[in-house]
Amino acid sequence: MKKLFIACLVAIMTIGAANAQEQKKETNENEHGPKIVFAEREHNYGTIQKGGDGNCVFTFTNTGDEPLILSSVRASCGCTTPKWTQKPVMPGKTGEIGVRYNTNNVGGFTKTVTITSNAVNEARVVVKIKGNVVQPDKN
Repeated sequence: MKKLFIACLVAIMTIGAANAQEQKKETNENEHGPKIVFAEREHNYGTIQKGGDGNCVFTFTNTGDEPLILSSVRASCGCTTPKWTQKPVMPGKTGEIGVRYNTNNVGGFTKTVTITSNAVNEARVVVKIKGNVVQPDKN
């Protein structure tokens, strides 16, 4: 009988926690403030020649109702350099985060860039770049 009581208690607590998470999600969607939405969160360079173009751009939109401010944009290593929109992004407008990978490093790579902002939906977002740098053919 005691085991049945404990099992029922655990089930009730699990259902309650799931409902609380769902309510929190609905609250965040209706919350006022800046909201950041990325068109894509990953860029795959595929196979790229050593010294090739290592640039890509991540575009985002402020879908909220207040200005969006990026407070920090940090790459996971020194071989990746981000440049980003420095001014506040007004509601309905887009901004960009340009990323440059040093393609003088031969081999496969996966790097991340962490974006911190005042967005109410996601204050911290991680975007990823990946690919494989190869030596040019010597004919």
